[in-house]
Amino acid sequence: MTRRALITGITGQDGSYLAELLLEKGYEVHGIVRRSSSFNTARIEHLYKDPHDPSARMFLHYGDLTDGQNISRLVHELEPDEIYNLGAQSHVRVSFDEPNYTLQAVGRGALNVLEAARQLNKRKEVRVYQASSSEMYGDVVETPQRETTPFRPQSPYACAKVYAFYQTVNYREAYNLFAVNGILFNHESPRRGETFVTRKITRAATRIKVGLQDKLFLGNLDAKRDWGYAKDYVEGMWMMLQYHEPHDFVLATGETYSIRQFLDFSFEYLGLDWKKYVEMDQRYLRPTEVNLLLGDCSKAKQLLGWQPKVNCQGLAKLMIDHDLSLAEAEVAKRDFERRQLRLSA
Repeated sequence: MTRRALITGITGQDGSYLAELLLEKGYEVHGIVRRSSSFNTARIEHLYKDPHDPSARMFLHYGDLTDGQNISRLVHELEPDEIYNLGAQSHVRVSFDEPNYTLQAVGRGALNVLEAARQLNKRKEVRVYQASSSEMYGDVVETPQRETTPFRPQSPYACAKVYAFYQTVNYREAYNLFAVNGILFNHESPRRGETFVTRKITRAATRIKVGLQDKLFLGNLDAKRDWGYAKDYVEGMWMMLQYHEPHDFVLATGETYSIRQFLDFSFEYLGLDWKKYVEMDQRYLRPTEVNLLLGDCSKAKQLLGWQPKVNCQGLAKLMIDHDLSLAEAEVAKRDFERRQLRLSA
């Protein structure tokens, strides 16, 4: 029997990789997308087929995590075997500017998913994955951070994630719902949004290389993060829901690098000196900073057999190769348009 999965945030980095993985495993995949004036489905367009095509196994539905009634309706109509709650306002710096919306989307959104799952669980078993974050550790009390490390959140985003984390634990313990938290440390890819620091760096570095950009403005270069590859991490999400009992798991590489070092990896790969191009901008500093995140994924390795395959240097190269192709395409388009203008003059 074909298993059915529901993914919130399917149009995001993690959602798109997870949809690919589940389709490869034979799932029927349903995704929730927010209705907007413009399409934001670029990351999953290569997976999409006309829903009337008999071979189609991915279907999209309009919805919003803040609308509990609609989430409940979708869950009850679709009756998924697995729910992956990846949807969020996921930018930490933006959460300081939009704290209320961040709480609604991240915290209340998770509660809406859990409540819908609780009701469905009365009729059939459903398993729920909640996307938790290493940002919850905040001003860390121990290094490395593991499942038992206390949370000290330092942003509205992290506070909302802590709320969602404990609601997930509560629903697991109070209602016997198979619900797990994946505490994922930073995970990046060529599909990462361009406002996130790693992708901002690789996009700028490649555009500088081909002459399309002169400067890159960043905030705190000394913040250290445990960076892995998103494609590795979505496999861990799936593994958590296949385990015979619900547990919370940390996913991380066990290595930490500063933003300054990520600049080194990226610009050196292109034969550039980042110090000639990067300037600090106070606008990108957070009111409260998280200086060091380093994860211990021993539990995931032992119980799930999961481990990361791509390290930080490899990740930077992977992203640079992708973004260099984009930059070269920009140059080719610009040059073509200039030639067309000269011919029409």
